[in-house]
Amino acid sequence: MQKQNKYVPFLLGFAVALGVFMGGKLSFTDKSDRLFTANSKKDKLNRLIDYIEYEYVDDINTDSIVDVTVNGILNHLDPHSTYIPQKDLERVTQSMKGGFVGIGVSFYIYNDTVAVIRPLEGGPSLKAGIQSGDRILAVDDKPIYGESWSKEAIVNTLKGEKDTKIKLKIYRPQTKEHLEFTIKRNNVPILSLDAAYMLNGNLGYVKLNRFAESTYKEFKRALNKLQDKGATKLVLDLRDNPGGFLGVAKEIADEFLENNKLILFTKNKKGAIEKTFATRRGDFEDGEIFVLINEKSASASEILAGALQDNDKGTIVGRRSFGKGLVQREMALGDGSAVRLTVSRYYTPTGRSIQRSYEHGNKNYYHDYHDRKNHGELTNASKIEIADSLKFVTPKGKIVYGGGGIVPDVFVPINLKMDNPTINNIKASGIMSNFIFETLDQDRTLYANIEKDAFIDTFEISDDLLEKFKTYLNNHIGYKIVFVAYKTEVKLYLKAALAEQLYSNSAYVEVLNTNDNMLSKVIELSKD
Repeated sequence: MQKQNKYVPFLLGFAVALGVFMGGKLSFTDKSDRLFTANSKKDKLNRLIDYIEYEYVDDINTDSIVDVTVNGILNHLDPHSTYIPQKDLERVTQSMKGGFVGIGVSFYIYNDTVAVIRPLEGGPSLKAGIQSGDRILAVDDKPIYGESWSKEAIVNTLKGEKDTKIKLKIYRPQTKEHLEFTIKRNNVPILSLDAAYMLNGNLGYVKLNRFAESTYKEFKRALNKLQDKGATKLVLDLRDNPGGFLGVAKEIADEFLENNKLILFTKNKKGAIEKTFATRRGDFEDGEIFVLINEKSASASEILAGALQDNDKGTIVGRRSFGKGLVQREMALGDGSAVRLTVSRYYTPTGRSIQRSYEHGNKNYYHDYHDRKNHGELTNASKIEIADSLKFVTPKGKIVYGGGGIVPDVFVPINLKMDNPTINNIKASGIMSNFIFETLDQDRTLYANIEKDAFIDTFEISDDLLEKFKTYLNNHIGYKIVFVAYKTEVKLYLKAALAEQLYSNSAYVEVLNTNDNMLSKVIELSKD
């Protein structure tokens, strides 16, 4: 691998030539017989790659040359045109389709053994009777434990074709039983809806983590249930939601906007404009809507928030959003890889483009969060930089701004104690989840009779458990962390992780929402 990497700077010099080659292949208007006609620049590049492959003194993986060069080309376009290698495409596609085929378990490799953290909702393992804490010892009579088994190898073994059967040998520590299950592989949903529940008698809550193919159906089912429970007001939580399919954002916006209201319009390089309007089908047009956004809400999240704000519908609460106003289309490259190429810009109903500038390169573009934090924007609304030249007016006379995200109607500062970088790194590492699993594994019967609502309302993490976590953490990371100033916050995250493993993803969100300053503000606003 080192041999390949030392030649990368030299090979990047051919990025422009390859760009000409690929540009022809990605043309939207040329017929296939024109895409591959003779061209001296294409011939030159192909000949060079052949020389390297057959004549160069060292062995070079020419596939890696192409991958590096493609990334080099895209990096010179915009921050959101991206290359998806063949090895990643299936995983990315599954996430955006909202599901995969398998047995449906979340697992943790504990002492070289596959330990089930939780059978996934809607998956075949849950229906078959697999339980949290079960150890998977063998698949189709083949042992699946030991140091030689990587997480990727285990996933590939458990996945398979739909309706194919898989036999599992299970050890259940709680009852010390050895069990066998025959499970038929089936669709396992990857839910984009994290939680949906009532905050009070008439205020419902829905949290979406992305806009996948299945998101609108998930949202619609949740909205119907909340309305059946009496919801006339709704909180739509789009914090940390990076976006996804534009069409799904349109469908959800349509639930809130009256017939013929403009949702957005797009414009491509030729100046062609395509407008999208709301239809008559919306089921929450008369309801009151609050949309939560923050600096990590992007793309489809901003489309939805902008459509509502520009139509004077509801209230946008939180902090200025990310600022992504470019639309990508995924195109196959013929070898199992794909490119997501920016093909147009989108505009909110008043005509705003909320795309941030990327003229200083991708690194500066993605460093914007730290710039906002250092500037004080995340804690003080007066620090939000807005351009008077990008001022727009809604039908009811509200001033809104373009040029770098959606500025909320009601600003709520970031909770720096809950959003502490060290705590965020601990959560992202998975070590907190592992600690909770091992704690539960000692005696799951302690929690067997605690209902979810009672757990959320009354259960408290003890100082003793916090100390055990601190010891566990220090033993695993190799240096000492002290939570003196963050005891309350770490306890809340531990409780949320415990709720997730005992009950569901929704329980995780519900626990964190009990100490959420943005939700507290919405509840205050909803009483007016």
